[in-house]
Amino acid sequence: MTRFIVFRCLAAVLTVWLASMVVFAMVRAAPGDIIEMMMGQMGSSEGEAALRRFFGLDQPVYVQYFDWLGRVVTGDFGSSWRQGSPVLELVFNAFTVSFELALLVLIVSSLIGVPLGLLAGYRAGSAVDTIIQAFNVLFLATPVFWLALMLLFGVSTFFYWSPPTIYVSPLRSLGDNLVILAMPMASLAFLQIAAYAQFVRQHVVQALQQDYVRALKARGVPARTILGKHVLRNILVPLITFMGLIFIQILGGVVVIESLFGLPGLGRLLVNALYARDFPVVQGALVMVLISAIAVNLLVDILYRAIDPRLRS
Repeated sequence: MTRFIVFRCLAAVLTVWLASMVVFAMVRAAPGDIIEMMMGQMGSSEGEAALRRFFGLDQPVYVQYFDWLGRVVTGDFGSSWRQGSPVLELVFNAFTVSFELALLVLIVSSLIGVPLGLLAGYRAGSAVDTIIQAFNVLFLATPVFWLALMLLFGVSTFFYWSPPTIYVSPLRSLGDNLVILAMPMASLAFLQIAAYAQFVRQHVVQALQQDYVRALKARGVPARTILGKHVLRNILVPLITFMGLIFIQILGGVVVIESLFGLPGLGRLLVNALYARDFPVVQGALVMVLISAIAVNLLVDILYRAIDPRLRS
């Protein structure tokens, strides 16, 4: 097990390094010139050249990359070209908002989607299963941004209420924080609930066809015991893997939702930095997203092997 963890950690570090090269190349290949934007029409060629030297943009791209990578390894992501603030501070503050939203969506969708999937799978072919299946198809086919717009329209039209526009940290006021995140969380959660219900239902239907489950039914074991003690434990390993994939998908979905609801998260920071051609912030935000995705995959792999004894052997 220790050997596997060490190997996976080394593979994760290599993946982050390769991904950082791709991120750096993509950012540098983006259209637009930040120096020309900063100087404006009144800028002189001497001023532009001095500014390029100041930011290191007069160096070859590979020199810029290794200089940036060397500073990143020590925890220095540089400073924002537009704001002058440390990139690590900007990215960390935004990431805490995105992580909180993603974690809330994961918890809520798990608590609702898994029981719905268990119920639909155990009563496959019934009216309850048909209703849950219709719910799954509807929300899996609905774009997140469209659902968010419909929720905003419905709540403001029928309840005369709109979500607050100023973000409040949970450390300052947990109640106000949850009110602010309620609508963004609901917009993302409906899709994930449907995904959970669909995934769990398929595995429950397969598990109920096993001989040991039929034997438990024949012995008169209650359905709650069969589902909770036997079937759910049997699908726990693939469910953990699925939860990791869902969490990564949620982190990707918050980019649209944060921009729509005005949350100061990683998605909004990234969009604003892209518009401003603020390369250090764009690189820092993308690297943070990549590290988060790779870390979740690493954690899922370790949990997968720890839970399943067949993999440990």
